[in-house]
Amino acid sequence: MTDASVPSSGAPHEVLASLGDLTRRVRAAQRGAWFPLLLFGVLTLGGILVDRLTFSVETVTTCPAAPGTSDAALVSCTVAKHGSPAYWMVGFAVVYAATALYYVRGSRRRGVGTPVLPYVLAGAGLVSLVAATAFWGVRFGAEPPGVRLDFWGLHLDPRSGLTQLLERFVGDAAAVGLPLLVLARVERSRALLLFALAYLLLELAPISTGWTGIAPSSPWSGVPRLIVPGLFLLIGALGFARAQLPRQRGAS
Repeated sequence: MTDASVPSSGAPHEVLASLGDLTRRVRAAQRGAWFPLLLFGVLTLGGILVDRLTFSVETVTTCPAAPGTSDAALVSCTVAKHGSPAYWMVGFAVVYAATALYYVRGSRRRGVGTPVLPYVLAGAGLVSLVAATAFWGVRFGAEPPGVRLDFWGLHLDPRSGLTQLLERFVGDAAAVGLPLLVLARVERSRALLLFALAYLLLELAPISTGWTGIAPSSPWSGVPRLIVPGLFLLIGALGFARAQLPRQRGAS
């Protein structure tokens, strides 16, 4: 890429065509969306093992209200818990740092600029917001089932569809999907834009465990929630790698 030049003479349309070709080659050399998609896919699938290792069952006194009632019942019930916020926060930080390093090294090797800074800043900001939201929700300890959720001072009904949608959004949808939209914008990639939108829809969809036959109380109950987006990210990484890597070799 460093020895590419625009002819100093020729018809205007030839100069414009050369500039357009050079622009396309530079954009092709700058793109590398397959790499963060690969890392996020591995991180998401790794969450299945983390869920299994952190699985625990607790007995609580105040249980969620039965359908059609407004008050919680004062009887004991079993609550299954799994997952590690530390795994996700550290994992997100590592992925964004590794992505920044990958883009910077690639730009130095090919002699072109890198558009990764807005993506990394957006990702870091949204991950910080997700972490702060998680901390706010458990600052006084985990709320028992059936109690209204405290979302930055808003006490929301946990049975509400809007609350459940918000809970799904303040997670991978915000920490992964929204930065992917930023990356699609800076790379001017329609394919990545469509992929990011599809990923957001997938994360916001209410995926249950019923289709797998895994009970909610099972140590593997997190599999349906993680395996679908994880495989989606890995398939996306494979597709973008097949499209981007040959073009980058040709551009260099």
